[in-house]
Amino acid sequence: MFHPTQEMNYPGSHGKTVKYADLEAADGTLYPGISAGESALRLGFIRKVYGILSAQLLLTTAVAGFVMFTPGLKETLAATPGLMTVTSLLPLVGMIPLYCYRNSHPLNLVYLGLWTLCISTTVGMICTQYSGLIVFQALLITAVVTLALTVYTFVGVKKGQDYGYMGPMLFAGLSCLVLWGFLQMFFPASEGTRFVYALIGAAIFSMYIVYDTNELIKRYSVDEYVWATVGLYLDIINLFIKMLEILSYLQNRD
Repeated sequence: MFHPTQEMNYPGSHGKTVKYADLEAADGTLYPGISAGESALRLGFIRKVYGILSAQLLLTTAVAGFVMFTPGLKETLAATPGLMTVTSLLPLVGMIPLYCYRNSHPLNLVYLGLWTLCISTTVGMICTQYSGLIVFQALLITAVVTLALTVYTFVGVKKGQDYGYMGPMLFAGLSCLVLWGFLQMFFPASEGTRFVYALIGAAIFSMYIVYDTNELIKRYSVDEYVWATVGLYLDIINLFIKMLEILSYLQNRD
């Protein structure tokens, strides 16, 4: 087998040297134009990110299950609505040290674990508002969508696609989504409007999974494994919450 840029003469070239690319040599790389060494380095980085992400999701599932199925805890949470506000603010506060120490091992993992625990508690409290069947259905749909979009992105990037162009559009969509949610606190919307809001949110966070996976493969520094994990984790959690809202509306409509 020839080197990817090996020079050789062939009949009809009139003695001219021809360079060609051995496509088989690029089969093992993540995307066109990346060297085999860099591709191997990034594959190790990607495995680390997905390993941490899997641990986060397992922790979230365990904490949410504990909150949902512990006798009496659900009633206690329902009787103290202010607790939801407090637990919702804790992850926002926790983002500050997490960002500041995102490249400082092992502090970055410690802060990531605490931050994940705060979000897991919030997710568990949200799940108590829905039936176990809806939570299971939302979990299953989120898992399937996440897996499908991840595979789609990896295949697309390997073929030369770059989904980085989605960044500005998604940021604009997310900004509108946050503003809309903030306005609903003062001007409550109808159930139909909230359903549309949840559909748009699910679409935005689904596209964010594609965008953040693309950034994971092509642009994140290999030292940014914590911050890369944070982005994907938030995409999946927010998609799950929107699926809960969508399924709840559909069930109540029936």
